[in-house]
Amino acid sequence: MKSASTSSTVTPFEEISREDWARLSRQTPLPLSEEDVTRLRGLGDRVDLREVDAVYRPISRLLNIQVAAAQALRRSREDFLDQHQHRTPYIIGVAGSVAVGKSTTARLLRELMARWPETPRVQLVTTDGFLHSNAVLESRGIMHRKGFPESYDRRRLLRFVADVKAGQEQVEAPVYSHLTYDILEDERVVVQQPDVLIVEGLNVLQPARPRRDGRLGMAVSDFFDFSVYVDARVEDVQRWYVERFLKLRRTAFSDPRSYFRRYADLTDEEAVETAQGIWQRINGPNLTENVVPTRGRADLVLRKDGQHRVHSVLLRKV
Repeated sequence: MKSASTSSTVTPFEEISREDWARLSRQTPLPLSEEDVTRLRGLGDRVDLREVDAVYRPISRLLNIQVAAAQALRRSREDFLDQHQHRTPYIIGVAGSVAVGKSTTARLLRELMARWPETPRVQLVTTDGFLHSNAVLESRGIMHRKGFPESYDRRRLLRFVADVKAGQEQVEAPVYSHLTYDILEDERVVVQQPDVLIVEGLNVLQPARPRRDGRLGMAVSDFFDFSVYVDARVEDVQRWYVERFLKLRRTAFSDPRSYFRRYADLTDEEAVETAQGIWQRINGPNLTENVVPTRGRADLVLRKDGQHRVHSVLLRKV
């Protein structure tokens, strides 16, 4: 397989064209059905069965290899240290912008990895549940920065991932409602020693922050065994965001319980103007200031074209 070189600069990544990457599907006899893909696809995402076969099946095989290597390393360390170590979940981070398709990517990886006999128990948790409640955000005056790093309960998220990685039998995560745009105080996701845990969110690849004493703290990504970043041009992501907003206006926003019910009766022109305003004030700045800078920390980058189609893959060299 040949790899393409994007420039003469030094890079930790190997770029693989879509055509070369798709050939790897031959090593991965784990097809999904069209019905599976439709069920897993997010609103506005155009991924189809051909895209899954060409792009996501090879990723599942690569991850299968990574998990096997981690298990072999654990056994070797046990032999060297002459002690038994409990098997802990393999943790995968999935990052990327709002509307880029990272949630669909995470769901597809969960479905595909669960079909490998070595990893039948795969769970998915999104970091939306670790956002501070609206009441907290409003009290701090940062409701307009929801989704920015400071809007998350980082300590709680770190404790959750650390407990999972430590092999605790049962770890709970909070649940977020996109309908009410807030945390559901009485609901929890229970993670019970899965083979693989996928953690999906905007800022999961953020580096550690300096502590008050000058030392670096821990980052969520310190607990990841592998990470994926879903990438696209900012202009394309903005367009996808506006298109999704228009679809939500006709569906979820029309629900009387929706936090965004006030947008349901907007005209097309008003809806486009509103969506573009939200993007320019919140999602766009968050993407360029906080999300894109973490791209280089990923192990695998999926680069999408304007049609939500992955045109190349960047894989970190070993």
